Amino acid sequence: MVVLQRYRIFILHIAFWCVYSSFFFYQQNEPRHGEQPVFNEVIIVTLTHVLSMMVISYVNYFYVLPPFLKNKNGQAYILRFLSTFSVFTFIYVHLRRWVEDSFAKERDFFYSNEFTIRVVFSAFFIVMFVCLLKFIEDWFELEARKKELENEKLSTELQFLKAQINPHFLFNTLNNLYYLAFVQSPNTPEVIAKLSQMMRYMIYESNHSKVPLSKEIEYMQNYISLEKLRLNDNFPVAFDVQGNVDTVRITPLILITFLENAFKHGVSNNFSASYVNVNIICENHQCIYTVENTKLPEKYKTVTEKSGIGLKNVQRRLELSYPDKFTLHIDDNPAVFKVQLILNLE
Repeated sequence: MVVLQRYRIFILHIAFWCVYSSFFFYQQNEPRHGEQPVFNEVIIVTLTHVLSMMVISYVNYFYVLPPFLKNKNGQAYILRFLSTFSVFTFIYVHLRRWVEDSFAKERDFFYSNEFTIRVVFSAFFIVMFVCLLKFIEDWFELEARKKELENEKLSTELQFLKAQINPHFLFNTLNNLYYLAFVQSPNTPEVIAKLSQMMRYMIYESNHSKVPLSKEIEYMQNYISLEKLRLNDNFPVAFDVQGNVDTVRITPLILITFLENAFKHGVSNNFSASYVNVNIICENHQCIYTVENTKLPEKYKTVTEKSGIGLKNVQRRLELSYPDKFTLHIDDNPAVFKVQLILNLE
């Protein structure tokens, strides 16, 4: 399929000349005046005619038409076209007469004005048809370029959105490290080690368009471990994975935002009712990802920055990475926040 798209214009040209040659050969092979044409003569006439038409057509296609398409100078194109068309048509008429004369038969028709007019009209329409193929080729190239530019734009936007994740993650984790260092927690070295492992994933693995789902889950588990260390494991966290996560691939860092929001806006050491439940079900190349967390009462909230940027970011990434292949449900209740993402994976 890819080969057909790459050579579709060439194939279109070949197909046209094959059809035209077959039609002309059939026409020349028709009995005239009760006389059956000689096969060898028909072959020679067909080759002479088709090759001549190809020369006339592609002189216009490659040398006369491109300057017009570039400069849009119609008057110059008409002058160049008429001059080259007249010269090559004149040569073909005399070549065809010479071929017919070589058969040593009476060929008065080929010296008549009617024959010359037929040649001019047939050559003109063939040249115009091949010229139309040039416009079709340019249209294909324009569409391909538009698609390429669109893909480049989407790729750039994806890279920009992904780049926003890293500073966001680093900001949160450095805050965690600052807190642990401030209280002189013995967990600080372990946090640094896990952070190093996570950074390795972000720098190397996330540069790929897709990664194994198992790698993404490992990254999320490390994140949960960091949060539990920071919060002294004072609240329940359920992380359940069902299905084979090694055989499917996913866009990297697409799931972490929902988990970050769960800890950021639903967990506090001062709120004993805090909890986070994470569930991942993977079957039939479909991933159902659910995150549920408590919502902190106003008196326990310490986050003052805007909270909607991360969700808008991940929603846009989903639209670009999984167009028409995802469903996102968000239940924002007074006491509980729940998000469910359904992805159709490769």
